[in-house]
Amino acid sequence: MTLLALETSCDETSAAVVRDGKILSNAVSSQIQLHAEYGGVVPELAAREHLKNLLPVARTALREANVLVEQLDAVAATQGPGLPNALLVGLKAAQAMAFALNKPFVGVNHHEAHLYSPWITGNPPRADFANFQPNLSLIVSGGHTLLVLVESELKHCVLGGTIDDAAGECFDKTGKLIGLPYPAGPEIDRLAEQGNAKAFNFPRPLLHDASDDFSFSGLKTSVRYFIRDHPALLDDPQKVRDLCASVQAAIVEVLVTKTIRAAKRCGVRHVTASGGVTCNRALRNELARACERSGFTLRLAEKQLCTDNAAMIGILAERKLLNGLVTAELDSEIKPGWMLADCVN
Repeated sequence: MTLLALETSCDETSAAVVRDGKILSNAVSSQIQLHAEYGGVVPELAAREHLKNLLPVARTALREANVLVEQLDAVAATQGPGLPNALLVGLKAAQAMAFALNKPFVGVNHHEAHLYSPWITGNPPRADFANFQPNLSLIVSGGHTLLVLVESELKHCVLGGTIDDAAGECFDKTGKLIGLPYPAGPEIDRLAEQGNAKAFNFPRPLLHDASDDFSFSGLKTSVRYFIRDHPALLDDPQKVRDLCASVQAAIVEVLVTKTIRAAKRCGVRHVTASGGVTCNRALRNELARACERSGFTLRLAEKQLCTDNAAMIGILAERKLLNGLVTAELDSEIKPGWMLADCVN
């Protein structure tokens, strides 16, 4: 099966070609520089950029895969969650192509694609579902933090999630308070590497709470008041590095502790992690150490598959087609608030 997938849920336009579990191409056009001027994603600008970039990106993906449009067996796109106008661009383009080719169309939940992205490995990358094992999955991105029990392929149960600010939001909002450029997450990661994580003690929200939910708004507020009370700190480069390291340590400790606790309670032996914040080096390192101590096998999504990309959309769409689970029709609409818990397979 040869499938073209489109991803336009936020600020990256991506197209990928997948064939029999193998990623033949994965083209991505980022809008980071455009939105950096505004300190965050501007939805209307994002939609306009998708309209401008989608056709060139799709053509690039097809050319790199050496695949003609007529050779496609199916078309897929992110249906939600995401920015409404941005989602519309990719979804309607994919539906139109599927209609013109008289081929199946699959609408994919962006978070569900993240959920299975750690099972895409190798060079060239391909799906490794033959070795799939029940696992406890951490999905941690800009707007969502989720713990999910994956009992078998395409069968999962959401255990907990964000009740206010997600981990990625906390990174970005903290960076904005410090005065770091957008996106702040990677910059905090870079500065924290030379900082003292024990320099300042920030709260670990819900760390000892029995639930699997996350809350980072209190941590963000604590940083805001700390900077208000210590304004001179921002004039000292080393103090800024220490501040970044301390905030990062608080976020990472919560993510790792709650993930390991849930994995032990659920009785699985495998842990996976995906989403944009999974690119953070401290999170990857601490999660690896914690899994080793607890006897868990850890699978981390490849960094290029942690951020928004069409490759993971295509891999999941192909699995759904092969299992007879086509999730959308040609007249289906976007689902901006589509929760992972609402995905029915």
